[in-house]
Amino acid sequence: MKKYILSLAVLSLFYTKSDACAWSDSDYDYFNLFTQSIIKDKSYLPFLHNLSSRFYTDYNTALIPDDNLDTWKKFFNNQLNAAETANLVYKISMNDLNALKNGNPTNPLLQKLGPGFYQKYREGIDYLIEAKYLEPYMRINFIEGENSFYYEGGTNKNNATSLDYQKTIAALTSLYQAARNPEIKQRYGYQLVRFNHYTRNYDAAVQAFKTFVEPIKLKGSVYFMALDQLAGAQRGLEMNTDANWNFFQVFMNTRDRKESAFVSMKLSDTASFSNIMKKANTNEEKNMAYFLLGYEDFNNPIPIMEKMYEINPDSEILKVMAARSINELERSYLPDYYYASDASTHPYVSRGNTDSNAPSKDAKSGTETKAPEVKEEKVSFWQKIVRFFKNLFGGSKSDKTGNAKADQSDDELLNNPNRIPFYTTGYGYDEETQNFLNDLEKFTAKTKEKSKDEYWQIADAYLKFLKKNYKESTEILSDIKTTNPEYLEQIKRMKVLNDIVAQPKIDADYEDHLMKDYAEYFVEKEVKQDTATTNYDYYGPVPSTAAFLKDVLANRYFLQGEDGKSYLMNNKLSDLQYNPNSSLVKSVEEFYRKKDKTRFETQIIAKNLNDVGNIDAFFSMIYGDRAMRQADFEKAKSYYEKAQSFAGIPRENYEWTEKDGQKITQKQYTSDEYDGFKNISSLVFGHNVWESYESPDFESMKPENYSDFPFIKNRMNKVELADALVQLKKIGAGTGEKAAKANQLIGNLLYNTSILGYYRQMFVMDIDNSNGGKYYFWNTNRKNPYQYYYKNFLDTSYIEPDNFDLSIGYYQKALKLSSNNEEKARILFQMASAEQGKYYQYEAKNQLKYNYSDPKWSEKEQAHQTELDHLRNQQYRTYFAQLKAQYSDTQTARDLMGSCSYFGYFMKR
Repeated sequence: MKKYILSLAVLSLFYTKSDACAWSDSDYDYFNLFTQSIIKDKSYLPFLHNLSSRFYTDYNTALIPDDNLDTWKKFFNNQLNAAETANLVYKISMNDLNALKNGNPTNPLLQKLGPGFYQKYREGIDYLIEAKYLEPYMRINFIEGENSFYYEGGTNKNNATSLDYQKTIAALTSLYQAARNPEIKQRYGYQLVRFNHYTRNYDAAVQAFKTFVEPIKLKGSVYFMALDQLAGAQRGLEMNTDANWNFFQVFMNTRDRKESAFVSMKLSDTASFSNIMKKANTNEEKNMAYFLLGYEDFNNPIPIMEKMYEINPDSEILKVMAARSINELERSYLPDYYYASDASTHPYVSRGNTDSNAPSKDAKSGTETKAPEVKEEKVSFWQKIVRFFKNLFGGSKSDKTGNAKADQSDDELLNNPNRIPFYTTGYGYDEETQNFLNDLEKFTAKTKEKSKDEYWQIADAYLKFLKKNYKESTEILSDIKTTNPEYLEQIKRMKVLNDIVAQPKIDADYEDHLMKDYAEYFVEKEVKQDTATTNYDYYGPVPSTAAFLKDVLANRYFLQGEDGKSYLMNNKLSDLQYNPNSSLVKSVEEFYRKKDKTRFETQIIAKNLNDVGNIDAFFSMIYGDRAMRQADFEKAKSYYEKAQSFAGIPRENYEWTEKDGQKITQKQYTSDEYDGFKNISSLVFGHNVWESYESPDFESMKPENYSDFPFIKNRMNKVELADALVQLKKIGAGTGEKAAKANQLIGNLLYNTSILGYYRQMFVMDIDNSNGGKYYFWNTNRKNPYQYYYKNFLDTSYIEPDNFDLSIGYYQKALKLSSNNEEKARILFQMASAEQGKYYQYEAKNQLKYNYSDPKWSEKEQAHQTELDHLRNQQYRTYFAQLKAQYSDTQTARDLMGSCSYFGYFMKR
C-alpha cells in the first residue's frame, strides 16, 4: 500500500465513512462498454440503468428537448433560435419586457428584434410579463407537521400564498378572457390551475382545469403542463387513481417532464398498476404501462419485454429496456477490478493473541517478540470479483514450473478452470446470469428481424461479444448499414474490442497493428487542468473502453510471462517500491533495458518508466536490499556501490486545503533523514528493550558493545553498512568472544530488519516502520499473489518472506563461540524471538477456513487454536526452553522476566 503524507483535512475526507462499502459507487466499478445513451429518443435518458442515484445522470441535459421552449419557438414563427428563445422566456427580466412594450428596449436581444416585434406578438409578450411576475411565488406553501424536520421550506420564503388570492385569480381570469390566441389563452388557464394547486385550493384547481384548460381544444405542451398541475391537486384531494392516470399521461406525452411525472406517480403496488392498465385503451398506453412496470421492478425484465415486443417491436422504450438489461449484464461480466478470491489465497491474515493461555501484555511489554499488529484488510470499492477476466481472458499462470504458457490455445486462455468467485452479489457470474444472457440474446436475435432499427443488431453483436463469440459478433457488425453517428461509434468500438480480446497472444506485429489502427485507445490525450485547484475524486476515473483494453493487454502479457510489460500497463516504475519482489523487478528491468522496443512499447508501456532520479540506481537499490535480506553481504555491497546516486525513495506529499484543493509535491528528504540509502543508525546492530515501533529508536533500541568494531559508525549509508557486515562476517569466522560478538551483531541486524524488527523498513524500500501490507505475514505458499495482471499491485502487498533461519544461524555461531553466560542468555532470547517469526509464518499458512454457517464453527475455531498453541509450545519454544533450563539464574534472564511479560509467564509455568 502507498504511504502518503496527508494533511488532516485530507485524512478527514478519507475517514468520514467507516467501511469500504460506504465509499463505493457501484456505477464506477465496472466497464460500461455498451453505450446506453445511443437510444434515439433522448427523453428516456433518465431511465437508463444506474444504481448510485434514482435516475441515470451521465448525459448532457441539453439532449432532452424542452417542450415549452419548442412551443414558444413555434409561436414566434421560428424568428428566434433555441438559445434566443430560452433567453426571452427564462432569462430576460419583466422590466426588460415592459421596456419593450413601452417602445424603449435596452436588452440587446430585444433591440435586435426591432420595434415591430411587440406589436406582432403582443399577447405572447404580455403573457410572459405576467408569468415572470408570478414565477418567484410559484411554489407550494410549506405547512409544518410532525415530520417537518425533514424540510425547512428552503431559504426563499415566498410561495403562492404570499400573493393576494382574490386579486391574483381576478387578474388571471381577466387576462384569460381578454386573450384571443388559443395557446396564450390556455397558458393563462395553466397559471390558474397552478396557482390554485400551490395555494392548496385543490378543488378550485380541478375546476379551473375544467373551466379554463379543457375547453381550449389544444393538447400540446401547455395542456400537459396544466394536466401535471391538475394531477398534483388530485393527489392533494386523495384522488390517487385519477392523479396517477394524469401523471401517466404527462409521462407519456411530454419529453422533459418524464422524470418528475414518474416520481409523482405511485405505482408501488399491484392495484395502482392494474388501475393504469384498466384505463389503457391504446397500444401506446399499454406499451408505456408495461415499460413503467419493467422499469420499477427490474428483477427479470424479459417477460415484460416480450409483452412490449408483441405490441410494437419498433418501440423506443423497448430499446431502453434492452439497454438496461445489457448494462446489468456488464456489471456481472465486466467489473473493472480483479481481486484474489479464495480465502486460502488471501494475502493478509489477522492474528490476535496466539497463545490462549498467555496473559495480556501491558503498554511497555519488554522485548517479547510477537507479530506486528495486523488489521483485517478492507476490500476497497474497486476490489470486486472480476469473473469476466477469468472467463474471458483466462486465468493465472498454471504451468507448475512457473514458466508462462505462451503457447496456450484461445480455449485454454478463455476457459481456465481456476475460477473461484470471491464476491457473489446480484446476478453474479453464475447459472442465473448465464441464463439471463442467453434469454436476452434470444430476444435481441428475434427483435432484430422484426425491427427496422439497427440498434437491435448492435445489441445482438454485443451479447455475442459477452459470450466470447467474437467472430460472429464482428460479422454482425460488419453487415450493419447505418448513418447514425452514435451507432457508428459503438460499432467501431465493438470491432476493436472483438479484435483485441480475441487475440490470444500479443507479439511485436500485433503491437504494430494496435498503434497503426487503434492508437486513439492507447495514446493518452493531454488534459489541461487548473493546477491551482484539484478536486479530490473519491472513486477515480470512470472505467473507460481504453482502460478495459489496457487491462486485456496487461492480462495477455501476464499469461505470456512478460510480467514487466504487464506491470507497466497499469503501474509506474516508482510503484515497485511498494512491493519490490525480486522476479517482478527483474522483469521490469529487462523491459527497461530492451533495445529494440516496438512503437507500442515505447509510447504506451515505457512512458510509465517514470522519474525515480536514477533508474539504474533504483534497480540496484532493490537488488542490494534483497541480497541483504538473504545475508549475501558481498553481493549487497556491490549493488549498493552502483546505487550511490540513488535519489531517495520516490514518495509524494499529498496536502489538501479549502483554498487550493489537493496539492501533490515530491518528498524532499532532509540531510539527516533516512531516505532508503543513507542515515542508518548503528542501533540497527542493537537489541530492542521494548516493542514500540512508534517510539524513537533511542527509546526502543539499545546498542551493543561496538568497541571492537570501529568500522560500525554512528551513522552509515548502505555501502558502509554492507561493508561493516562483510567485515563482521570475516571476524565471525574466527574464534573467541570477538568472533562471537561479530556473529551476534549480524544476527541482530538480520532480526532487526525482519518483519518483526524495529528497522523492518530498511530493506523493503520503505521510509519508516509504520504498519502496512509489507509487514503482514504472507499466508500462502504461492510465490506471486497476482493471478491475472498487476492492476491491483498497490492493493495487494507481497515481498518475499523473511528467512529467520539466517539470523538464527548467526546466533548459533555466537552461542557456540561465547563463554559468557550473560551474553548467551541474551543470544538465546534473540534466537527465541526469531523462532517466533518462524511460528507466525507457519500459523499464517495454516489458517482455518471458516464456514460461519456451520453451527459448530466456534468450537472448531477454538480446537484449531488449541492445536496451534500446542504445536508452538512443542516446536517453537526451543530457545526459550534452553534459556530457562540453562541460564535462568543470570541477571539477563531476570531482567528479561521483568520487562517481557510473556517470558516471565513462560519461566514461571
